[in-house]
This record gives sequence, C-alpha cells and structure tokens, in this order.
Amino acid sequence: MADSTSSCSDSSSSSSSSSLRCLSHSVVQLVQWKQPRMSAVAFGLSFLVLVSVATLSIISVVSYLLLACLCVTITFRVYKAVIQAVQKSDDGHPFRSLLERDISVSSESVRLLTDQSLIHLNWFISQSRRLLLVQDLVDSLKAQIDQNVALLRCRLEETLQKLQNKLPGAVKRTKAE
Repeated sequence: MADSTSSCSDSSSSSSSSSLRCLSHSVVQLVQWKQPRMSAVAFGLSFLVLVSVATLSIISVVSYLLLACLCVTITFRVYKAVIQAVQKSDDGHPFRSLLERDISVSSESVRLLTDQSLIHLNWFISQSRRLLLVQDLVDSLKAQIDQNVALLRCRLEETLQKLQNKLPGAVKRTKAE
C-alpha cells in the first residue's frame, strides 16, 4: 500500500499524462479508503467545508480557509526559525522544496483539458438542440417523468404513514391535506 503511493511521489514525471495518472490513482485510493487515516481526514474536511458552505457564504468559507492555512504556515515558519536559532543550524526556509517546485501549467495539459471540455460541450449542445427542437417527440416530452413522480409520491406517502404509525402522539394526516 505504501509502495504504490511512494512510487507516484518519488518519480518526478515530466509528462502531464503520467502526473494525471498519478493523481487519479491517489484519488481512487482516497475514495476506496485504502488509506483510512487519509480518507477520514479528507472526508472530515470535505464534510466541514460542505456544512460551512451551507451555512455561510462561499466567499466567507474560502477566506476563512485561506486565513487558517496562512496561520498554520506562519506558525510553522516561526517555529522552524526559533528552532534553527536555538540549535544554531542553517537549514534555511522550511518550505524551500515547495517554493522551488515548478507550478506552471504546461500548454499540453491545457490542450488536453480543453479537448476533453470541448467533447463534453459539443455533446451537451447536440443533446440540447435535439431536445429543444423536438427531434423526437417522446424524448422531448419525457412522458415517463409523470410515472416516476407518481411512484415517488406513492412511496413517500407510504413512508410517512409508517412513520406516523410508529411515532406516539404524531398528528395523523388525512388524504384531504
């Protein structure tokens, strides 16, 4: 398990396709809970962000997240500076490897993402045209929606009835409501 993730992080890939493959491999491991601690942290943070976005504006959430990140990095930088002063070592900047890393976006990766986006956009446009200009009447009307809504409504009423029967003191609903 550790070998598969270290092989991605150890090799400095120059092509964007191998880095995308490495990223997708890491995401798959995260989603499939192959590393429970990392998955739990990712799930917890995602849940916290979603709850925050549900209660606060997105600008507030983003600004608080960036402020928290800044506080952590400043604290770590000051801590390392104090440790270096006490131990009289010359380790340098604690984020040197991250500062020296090339983060520029290659034209190849932009072309790849643009091509993929173009494929999805063309499909969406052709489907929208087909549906809006009524190429196929049944597809455009989607008469099956009514059947599914009726089925959903029936199941919802059954579930509510079961809940009302099990809850003591629940107000009984009638069909007129």
